[in-house]
Amino acid sequence: MNRRVQLALANPTVRGWLVISPPLVYALLLLVGPILVVVAYSFWTQDYLEIRREFTLDNYRAALGEPIYRDLLMRSLWISATVSVVTVVLSYPVAYFISFRGGRFKSLWLFAITVPFWSGYLLRILSWKVILGYNGIINSGLLALGLIKEPLTSILYNANAVVITLTHSWVAFAILPIYVSIEKIDRTLLEAADDLGDGPLRRFLRVTLPLSMPGIVAALLIVMIPTVGDYVTPRLVGGKDGVMIANAIQAQFGKASNWPLGSALAIATMLVVSTMALAGVGLLYGLRRLLR
Repeated sequence: MNRRVQLALANPTVRGWLVISPPLVYALLLLVGPILVVVAYSFWTQDYLEIRREFTLDNYRAALGEPIYRDLLMRSLWISATVSVVTVVLSYPVAYFISFRGGRFKSLWLFAITVPFWSGYLLRILSWKVILGYNGIINSGLLALGLIKEPLTSILYNANAVVITLTHSWVAFAILPIYVSIEKIDRTLLEAADDLGDGPLRRFLRVTLPLSMPGIVAALLIVMIPTVGDYVTPRLVGGKDGVMIANAIQAQFGKASNWPLGSALAIATMLVVSTMALAGVGLLYGLRRLLR
């Protein structure tokens, strides 16, 4: 037995698994464990304060069939997709500038990007609430310039406010992966494209953009997946027109005290978002092949 143990420990693969096994077990307990509990709850029912552990699909029928939850899910997906696209569109030029024009100040630029995130997430949301408010900075500025006669009411307590706030909250998380992807591009490829007669736009479309696609995909996923489950931002700046599916899930686990339905809503949302994310990744890499 000792000989077998010694031979097993001499195997690099076995030693690698032994090294990572403690954090792996810890991660499984903290990540997979709660998900399995939520999955189990989604197939049960609740009678007032009593959980009945009887298998049923009624919660999923309600989560996917009732118009109110279906509409909230569609709105959440639309807001999340919009935030992801807008965030990447705004982040890409910044990451491109830092990579190609940052020079010896690249680290300083990256540091400056993170400065706004030294403040708390809740504080940033409340700041946007002040900026977009009826007497906020935007309305006051437009009134002072004479561009409007009365304060705008369409920039707060709706989906637009949620998109603006979430975009600002996640833009730094999109800049960093795009920057890393652009930074890894071999500059000699751009020089070769230039020598072959490609102009700046063609060189960007045929070399820089396809090679930076992994960073774009990573940024989209980093932004899209968390924003679908955000319930603080819609609650503070969304109003009734900016409510998202996470607010319904929070309500089921809170005031409604219907954990099985809340679990079903959470699992259904997770599956739909995962499917959309995989489809989006496939489309982006298909676009990458077309650009080449």
